[in-house]
Amino acid sequence: MKKHSILIGNAGGFWGDDFDAFRKQIELGKLHYLTLDYLAEVTMSILRKMQLKNPDSGYIADFILQIKNNLDLIVKNKIKIITNAGGLNPVACGEKILEILKQNKLQNKIRVAVVYGDNIFPEIEKYKNQKFKNLDHPEIKFQSIKKNLEIANVYFGAKPIVEALKEKADIIITGRVTDAALVMAPMIYEFNWKENDWDKLASSLVAGHLIECGTQVTGGNFTDWHLIQNWDLGYPIIEAFSDGTFIVKKHKNTGGLINKNTIREQLLYEIGDPYNYISPDVIADFNSISIEEKNTNTVLISKVKGKPPTSFYKVSMGYKDGYKVFGELILSGPKVKDKASIVQEILENKISKQFYRYNVSLIGYNSCHKNLISYRDTNEILIRFYAHDYDKTKLEEFTKKIPSLVLSGPPGISYTGGRQKISEVIAYYPTLIDKKSVQPQLLILNPKEKTYTISLNPEYEKSLIPTKPQISNNYKVNLDFTFLYNNKETLIEVSFYDICLARSGDKGDKINLGIIARSKEIYDFLKEYLTADYIKFLFRDICKGNVLRYEIPNLEAFNFILEDSLEGGGTRSLQIDAQGKTIAQAFLNQTIKIPKTLLNTIQEK
Repeated sequence: MKKHSILIGNAGGFWGDDFDAFRKQIELGKLHYLTLDYLAEVTMSILRKMQLKNPDSGYIADFILQIKNNLDLIVKNKIKIITNAGGLNPVACGEKILEILKQNKLQNKIRVAVVYGDNIFPEIEKYKNQKFKNLDHPEIKFQSIKKNLEIANVYFGAKPIVEALKEKADIIITGRVTDAALVMAPMIYEFNWKENDWDKLASSLVAGHLIECGTQVTGGNFTDWHLIQNWDLGYPIIEAFSDGTFIVKKHKNTGGLINKNTIREQLLYEIGDPYNYISPDVIADFNSISIEEKNTNTVLISKVKGKPPTSFYKVSMGYKDGYKVFGELILSGPKVKDKASIVQEILENKISKQFYRYNVSLIGYNSCHKNLISYRDTNEILIRFYAHDYDKTKLEEFTKKIPSLVLSGPPGISYTGGRQKISEVIAYYPTLIDKKSVQPQLLILNPKEKTYTISLNPEYEKSLIPTKPQISNNYKVNLDFTFLYNNKETLIEVSFYDICLARSGDKGDKINLGIIARSKEIYDFLKEYLTADYIKFLFRDICKGNVLRYEIPNLEAFNFILEDSLEGGGTRSLQIDAQGKTIAQAFLNQTIKIPKTLLNTIQEK
């Protein structure tokens, strides 16, 4: 008999998240499932570098320790664990977990399953009929990077995890799957949803998207951070129901905040077309979502609409792309910005060779927000020099020159540490593969080893019809917005922070900037003001490509995509903010003139 509702908790949104969240989530209240999301494109490149040194590695070793430390609670509470900690080597990760179970004589009580088959790199020649077009930069051809390929992992969906649950698995370890799949699978399994229950599947996708980043939905990175009284943030929990509705909450007496605005901000985090949020199992329409605050820190999500998925999986590839390094000095005292200019000039004169790419960040001045700063000077600056090249010896010379500036430059300079190590760059290459070309594999490790090939039903798959956004590549825009104002209205200058919430993140080489109006009236006003042209103008020093604007009236929000803004993505970027996380704050700091009556619409709500 299936449960009326199930409780799914998250205990980690990235590799490096709070190690103790695992135990706290189980100790503080009832859960049926606990999920941990470790993987990102940057993480995969780190794991690959580890694996090149030790072929038996390539998974998240922290997860092994978490299971070992919390085995007592897992047994006592009969909780199921689902994670993508397998990284590039999920089978090895599963075998390590099985060793721990055997040491504690639990191999007959806790069943371990592994989802693999996502790693297509070892057999890449097998897929020679695939086009492997670069989704961010079509001009970069697969054949040009193929010889340097190091990573190629398919994003599987929820189905193989569902099949593992049908096999009564208690700990499920995957390689590359979509982040949301970790949450979708228990909802699909427990409620026995069909493969074409599109609205319900879409609801589970939204649930997974909301809690995949851990505390980012319970107050972390929240625009209105000042409302949070307790910063010992509780990790999120989904209470899911068979009709597809679900509640987002956290354990009682934990810190943080869950309300309509924390939900809306996380919904907009790192998405593309909001009308087509794609997963291998379903496509969700974010403009259909209903958000209702039920009680304190309790929000009900309903009315999510879904449609059939595409016939493709996304593939995360990475290829060797030279080397990069950075070095830094701290500058202090009067006229520190002028000192930074002199130090930069001295170093450039000392270096005998030109680099393929070179960048200087003035941390504490404008390293993140470039032309959007509103002040001239500061008391201290951390100046960081970056270089990228295909000749490692050139970078070695670069690192040796930086320390000499302490004694041969302006006063008030301190060297922050030893000589930085040169690291190999693994550049990100996002692409697609036909679902028929690759099949997930499920391995049950105990009590008896069994392997299954998971087949997908292609009956429901259709071609994607994308939403047409407003597009701009013009930063020379007319900033005269007087046409928006009634001459009789009293105007007031405010920051966007006063009338909006915002959150930003990366999508490969793109920055996603989600902006939410604080009232419907403000949203209606901003539809004419926040054009793609305007955002392109603001971020002209950061965004080198097009700006795309999507309107999301149901959420009173906009989603902007800033293309070609991260120098190829987080693994390749020489920017201090390599993943666009600070862009929302830069936007919120800008000013705008609005009718005073609009400000009153916030106060009244």
